[in-house]
Amino acid sequence: MAEDVLLMEEKNGVVQLTLNRPAVMNAFNFEMLRALAGAIETLRFRSDVRVVIITGAGEKAFCAGADLKERAGLSPVQVKEFIFTIRNLFTTIEDLNKPVIAAVNGIALGGGTELALACDIRLAAASASMGLTETRLAIIPGAGGTQRLPRLVGRGKAKELIFTGKRVSAEDALAIGLVNQVCAPEALLDACQAMAAEICETGPIAIAQAKYAINRGLETDLHTGLAIESNAYWLTIPTKDRLEGLAAFREKRKPVYKGE
Repeated sequence: MAEDVLLMEEKNGVVQLTLNRPAVMNAFNFEMLRALAGAIETLRFRSDVRVVIITGAGEKAFCAGADLKERAGLSPVQVKEFIFTIRNLFTTIEDLNKPVIAAVNGIALGGGTELALACDIRLAAASASMGLTETRLAIIPGAGGTQRLPRLVGRGKAKELIFTGKRVSAEDALAIGLVNQVCAPEALLDACQAMAAEICETGPIAIAQAKYAINRGLETDLHTGLAIESNAYWLTIPTKDRLEGLAAFREKRKPVYKGE
């Protein structure tokens, strides 16, 4: 029986998705893209899941991008299908109604870095390296890299990295804001779980609305962004969770939020 290309573990409201093709540095083929897309769509409607962590199997790689051996055998139309599929998948991850943490445990190149960019928060092992290396193959990032990277690190730095196709170390990624935190490799998943646990203490409706307001607001002018924030705030006012938060504060106890 073929090995599952995507592993799922679940504990205390946190789901860890592991790209599981370590023999090819967890490179994306059609099978793994579709498996990840199916998992994300399922998790969207699970109110008991509060945070998603995405990582790679093994100690060497988070994801080396597209499986170039598969790519070599694809027709031009199939290549377009692959790009369409991976771009839509990463947008779905970015728009997921709950936080997604990338645990970048090793090499993340091309689509691997683009996957991390689509996540909300990125933690990297000290041994990790990242880069949008597509121009060295005479193509460009096709799964959101030309758009998400400059929004995260700035236009000039993004152009430098994409035009040269060079890799950056975990520490350099931290310095330019590409990742939020660098950890010892053996501590990476524990750090992600700890951050996920902190998020799980907050109100799930509030988190979903905050994510929506941030993502949508950044794509527009300040005046429109403030209107988006206001509308997102209004949705939290009639919730039971808001009243629970006030009651817990008054009673000096931890709130118990139910996403209602």
